[in-house]
Amino acid sequence: MRKKLIAANWKMYKTPDLTREFFREFLPLVSGHSRDEIAVCPPDIDLVAAVEAAKGANVAVGGQNVHWKPEGAFTGETSAGMLLALGVKHVIIGHSERRQYFCETDDTVNLRLKAALEAGLTPICCIGEVLEEREAGLTDDVLRRQCVRAFHAISSKKAAKLVVAYEPVWAIGTGKTATPELAVEAHAVIRSEATEIFGEEFASKLRILYGGSVKPENAAALMAQEEIDGALVGGASLDPKSFAAIVKY
Repeated sequence: MRKKLIAANWKMYKTPDLTREFFREFLPLVSGHSRDEIAVCPPDIDLVAAVEAAKGANVAVGGQNVHWKPEGAFTGETSAGMLLALGVKHVIIGHSERRQYFCETDDTVNLRLKAALEAGLTPICCIGEVLEEREAGLTDDVLRRQCVRAFHAISSKKAAKLVVAYEPVWAIGTGKTATPELAVEAHAVIRSEATEIFGEEFASKLRILYGGSVKPENAAALMAQEEIDGALVGGASLDPKSFAAIVKY
């Protein structure tokens, strides 16, 4: 039985004060919740406040990006060692917004993923197709390509903490959500590819999250699917009551 992970991606929202305020309201709402793993991934500027606020609670804190080098002249980037030093446990890698706006590629996703795994972080590696690719019937090909290149030269032993998030790009921030059936089909393709790359035993344990306009209203239907092992939640995770409702689907 794969333990579901419900992760919040705050994107570029909230200050440290707003972060502390969120946790003050959110933590009592999910206190004692052990069915699922919970993680909140705020902007780097909020990580210290988030880690301090979540100390001793059942909520982990994650970063939104990580560089593949341990240090160096990489303005604006954050290393795995820096995240670990703050008490961060998870990190999002290859989100579609990073790919769309900041020139992230399958190859840089691979480099970041290797660095995160090497450091002992739990990477949430995002993959997904854009609307044009889905309408052209290319979804399966895109997902397979992204998996092959993201997981290149990573052993199943090294990949033990890997989490994958399927995010149909056309459903992110649009209010459109993939139906549970569409999501399950995509997750099956990803698990099949993971079987090819890492082996059947690894793939059977791999957690594959769904992301793309997850809301309290659709969380239960999505989480009821055997192939869906949790959610990467964007806008609906900014409000503590809304995110708690998703966690407790």
